[in-house]
Amino acid sequence: MTDSNPLVPALANLLVDVVWWLESCGDEEVDPDSAVKMMESVGGVLLRLPSDQRQQLLRVLGELAEAEQDPARREFLESFPLSIGMVEDEES
Repeated sequence: MTDSNPLVPALANLLVDVVWWLESCGDEEVDPDSAVKMMESVGGVLLRLPSDQRQQLLRVLGELAEAEQDPARREFLESFPLSIGMVEDEES
C-alpha cells in the first residue's frame, strides 16, 4: 500500500466491514431503518471530508480491493465508494 500512515488503511477496512455488516444483516439483527440511517450518516461524513482526504480514502479503498483475496469482499470494496455516495455513477 502506498499510504505511509498505517492508520488510514486500518480505518478504511474497519469502515467497510461495518457498512458491509449493516448491509448484510437481517431485519431480526438490526432494524432496517436504523441501518439505513447509519449508512447515510457514514456517507455524509465521508462527503464532508476535504477533497484531498476523500481522494486519499478512495485510493486506499482501491488498493485494499486490489489486495483482497475474497472475491465477495473485493467486489464490495470496489463498489463501496459508489454505494456510500463518495463518487457519482459514471453511466448516469
